Amino acid sequence: MARDGAHVIVVGNEKGGSGKSTTAFHLAVYLLYAGHRVATIDVDSRQQTLTHYVRNRRAHCKETGRSLPNPLHFHLPSAWGDSVKENQKAEFEVFRRAVGEVENSVDFLVIDTPGFDTNLTRLAHSLADTLVTPVNDSLIDINVLARTDPQTGLPVETSHYARLVQRARSERMGVDGETIDWVLVRNRISMLASRNARQVHTTLEGIATRFGCRIADGIAERVIFRSLFPSGTTVFDPLDEEGEAASVSHVSARQEYRNLVAALNLPLRSADQERLSA
Repeated sequence: MARDGAHVIVVGNEKGGSGKSTTAFHLAVYLLYAGHRVATIDVDSRQQTLTHYVRNRRAHCKETGRSLPNPLHFHLPSAWGDSVKENQKAEFEVFRRAVGEVENSVDFLVIDTPGFDTNLTRLAHSLADTLVTPVNDSLIDINVLARTDPQTGLPVETSHYARLVQRARSERMGVDGETIDWVLVRNRISMLASRNARQVHTTLEGIATRFGCRIADGIAERVIFRSLFPSGTTVFDPLDEEGEAASVSHVSARQEYRNLVAALNLPLRSADQERLSA
């Protein structure tokens, strides 16, 4: 699925509150403004944060008359029958249909996953070309990747989410000989340098070496994202009031997301990428 068409970006981490949905939606909107065709899939049947983000955006456009780019969006519910086998079969079919509907009509497919292991989570990961894992700048949050030595900070045991990714990478390699580009994104970074921040970075470097993934700086802790969610807007959208100046936080967050996209090495159109970076 989607091997010859859309580039698939999966945003995943089995830790709630890591900023997956915000990251997924900002990546999708960035790509829309860059002139790409984009679809999004939300496989989090419980919280549906990405789906709420999309709905808020549509409602905001309808209420205000604003014209903002929107991705083609799908929300996939989990199956709740008595048979696990039948549930997984049903989920595979709905996932396959959603991907099949867009794989050759969009340039990018962005999939947001829940903070826990599900069949749909595993299906999404096995399809990824680029896997983005936001990790809060906390040693506690790193536990979903690996158990680390308290003295050295180096990984000593693979944790549940990293095992899921390893399986997905192995399956992908077996299917088409390609690997998943796995990028750990440091998220909610503190504005101030600290011993904890340095230790987190050192630990993530050890994990990246062990698992063959990359590290990218993400987004600092900013209140602005809470204020954007109700309207479904992003730091890439024009401000509501014509002539209104963006706050320092808004401008900084926009640049941080630009830096993140650059670090992901996505197959972007160079001319549009230069225009958005201006």
